[in-house]
Parts: sequence; structure tokens; C-alpha cells
Amino acid sequence: MCGIVGLFIKNAALEPELGKLLSGMLEEMTERGPDSAGFAVYGNTVSNGLKATLRAPSHARAQVVADELAAQLHATADTRDTHVVMRIAEDTVLALHEALAHDYSDLELVGLGQRMEIYKEVGLPAQISSRFELASMAGTHGIGHTRMATESAVTTDGAHPFSTGRDQCLVHNGSLSNHNRLRDLLRRRGVTIETMNDTEVGAAYLSWQMREGLSLGEALERSLIDLDGFYTFVVGTENGFGVLRDPIACKPAVMAETDDYVAFGSEYRALADLPGIANARLFEPEPATVYFWERS
Repeated sequence: MCGIVGLFIKNAALEPELGKLLSGMLEEMTERGPDSAGFAVYGNTVSNGLKATLRAPSHARAQVVADELAAQLHATADTRDTHVVMRIAEDTVLALHEALAHDYSDLELVGLGQRMEIYKEVGLPAQISSRFELASMAGTHGIGHTRMATESAVTTDGAHPFSTGRDQCLVHNGSLSNHNRLRDLLRRRGVTIETMNDTEVGAAYLSWQMREGLSLGEALERSLIDLDGFYTFVVGTENGFGVLRDPIACKPAVMAETDDYVAFGSEYRALADLPGIANARLFEPEPATVYFWERS
């Protein structure tokens, strides 16, 4: 049992409130996942470059890494607790990967893209939101996850979101029954998968399908054929977010839409404090149906 949330802002006047609203939604899902939590926020675009979010084993290590790698890659870097967000040039991505492989093996690249930043750690959702100052973040959309580890150890490696493509990430409630077979298949196709978590396999599957030329909507439709199990996906992309439930749809899900936003929660209480919720169109997403919203 886990909790997932998503918020897509339609009204630009609400963009400064994204982090504050998402933080409240995430904390409401504490009982569904008190072990670890994480979130992705889509904020300002990096001009002529990319944001690389790195996770370090400690805040002190993050501060050292931020200075060293920024100098090495001629980049800029900011730290938020154990995470570093670097702004790098496109032509230094390979150098970053080489540095992580050879000199900074204790670090993890958790996200890469022009707009996306990802933060996740072990702890209660309120603690994670506070540590990374989620309430202060602005943006157009974001997704989040609270985890209850029922099939693996409580580690940050198992925390969501998982990102396997630029500006693309996934949070997931449920369990994929064929993730081991898919992991082997994807690795034979050259896809890098770092953990044994089934959600990373789901994220990698979608990224692989999109690299093969499918749109996100088409990749989600295809996943209904290739993925077995009970699942609800919320996917973040550079321009929007999508929702998909499996054909059985036994995992709880509720959505709200107004002129100002679209919101997703595993339970209604995640949405209850959103502005204008009393007049929102509330609905349960249909089984095996792709929902997607994008910025114009």
C-alpha cells in the first residue's frame, strides 16, 4: 500500500503555490506510506542546458560534491539537504556520467532534464517535504509518492519517483507481477536499470517505448498489453502528466479538475484542501484508460 499524488497547474497565477499545495497533498498520504517519500517538480527551464539531480549519502557530502563537480564541469550547483541540482551544458553529460562512474560512485543520478528536479529519502512525508523545502518550490506541475515497503527493505533506493528518461518520471501504487521478465528484456535492449524495484522497470519500459517512437499516450496504451499486475501510474513529463490504472483498477484513485488545476490522489483527503475543491469536477479514473494533460 502506497500513496501517490499529482498536481498540474492550468492557471499560471497558481504556479508559485505548486510546492505548498503538493506538500500538503503528500503529507495527507502518510498513513499509506510512512517509510519513505519523494517528489518531482517541474520548474523553470534551463536555457541551453540541463538540470541533473544527484543524491549523496549525506548533506555534508552533497556540499562537497556540489563544489567539486561544479568546478570540474564548469557548471553551477545548488544543494538541498542530501541532493544536488546541477545546471550543466548538454555536451558535459557524458563527462558527468564518467565522473559518477569513476570518482563519485557513492552518488546517484536520480533525474536529468531541462525542467525536472527529483528528491527522495527515507522518512515520513512531512520530514521529506521539510528537508527539501518543497513548500517553497514553484512550477507548473509535480508528482509525489509515499511508500510502504511490503516486499523489500526500507531504503532510499526503493523510493519513488523513478526516472529513466529526460524530464520523465513515474510514481506507482501497486505491484507488477512480470517485472523480472521485463527487466531482463529491457536490459537486453540496452536499457539501464539500477534497482530491483518494479516501479523502475515500469518507468524504463515507458522510456524505452518512447525511444522507439511512441508517444507517451501510446506507450501507456501498450503497457496495458505488456505489463501484468495491479497498478496505478502517474507519469510526469516536461509538459504535463498522465494517469493510468490497470484493467482491474483495484487500487484507489480519485481526480479533481477545475479551471485552475488537475489533481490526482490515492484518496480524496489528498485533494480536500486544494483551492476551489468544493466546485471541482470529481471523478474516479476509469480502468485501462489513459488520461493526459499538457501545457499549451
